[in-house]
Amino acid sequence: MALRYIAMSDVEAEWLRQGGRDAYGNLPERQISDGVGVPCRHWLRNVKEGQAYLILAYRPFSSAQPYAETGPIFMHADACPAPDGSLLPPILTSSKEYLLRGHGSNERIVYGTGGVVPAEMLEQRAEELLARPEVASVHVRSAKNNCYQCRIETT
Repeated sequence: MALRYIAMSDVEAEWLRQGGRDAYGNLPERQISDGVGVPCRHWLRNVKEGQAYLILAYRPFSSAQPYAETGPIFMHADACPAPDGSLLPPILTSSKEYLLRGHGSNERIVYGTGGVVPAEMLEQRAEELLARPEVASVHVRSAKNNCYQCRIETT
């Protein structure tokens, strides 16, 4: 099974960089990276030391429904390239474990799919979840802080 790692869209990223408001209606906060633990959800890599980044509330769902979790994320303050999604992104190799959760095509949690997995088992568990007909995508979150990382689908 071929996995595709989906970052925040170019449209969303550019809108936020141009002064768009986050999921809570606030302007993103601008900070300077110390180079440690600042994963850009558009580039899917860490923001390098000395580069500007934004902190904002993000809801990776198309509508505000009961299962549409919202939380803090980071992203480059300046334009950065989104990956093509074919390779495991660097932000998914920087922690020891991640929270994976399956979602149906209606963007709601598929019960029984959530769990913390070791980083080395991330792809295997994503494939297991995506093999289930009721699972359309897998959301990857930080196991420590529950922050959204990216979405995984099949190609």
